[in-house]
Amino acid sequence: MVTGIRRQQAAQTEAELKAAAVRVFERAGYLNAKITDITAEAGRATGSFYKHFAGKEQLLEALLQDLLAEGDESAASAEHSDDFRDREAVRYHVAAYWNFYRRHRAVMDALRQAAIVDEGFAERSRQMMEPDLGHIAQHIAKVDPHGDPYVLASIFTTLVSAFAANHPPHDDEAIETLTTFIHNGIGAGRQETATGPDEQT
Repeated sequence: MVTGIRRQQAAQTEAELKAAAVRVFERAGYLNAKITDITAEAGRATGSFYKHFAGKEQLLEALLQDLLAEGDESAASAEHSDDFRDREAVRYHVAAYWNFYRRHRAVMDALRQAAIVDEGFAERSRQMMEPDLGHIAQHIAKVDPHGDPYVLASIFTTLVSAFAANHPPHDDEAIETLTTFIHNGIGAGRQETATGPDEQT
């Protein structure tokens, strides 16, 4: 009983530290954020931080793991389709990634900042995100694209995240434009044009 209560308290403290870190990152940026800023934001003693995380980088990795778990839930949606020959399948993924970035911009910016100054963190985060990149690459491979599916998947994620970071919040317009650009860029749009007349005869 006591052990269960302690576990609940520990989980609550960890969640509060994560939420506080996101708020601090949003205000000050990852590089300027201090552990004491995070614990003060959470209303916790500084020592409590190290019961959960070895340092700021480990906290950020834990936040990334949470985001990846949320992404897995999106991939399990009934609306999800892996047929990138279909523009709507591409649009679903563009919209999912766009909205994901918008919701978690503070963490996404923190990941980018951390990767710039720490090669070890950059490599660990790449390894953690590799399954998601492979997910997109598998979809693109079904189109028989003019290029390496993994390279095209990297372009997909980089393009959408960069546009989401810098584009004004006209979400629908941006998602439609990106969808058309990516759908045509991987060759699916040309295939639709080429196969259209045959399907009608």
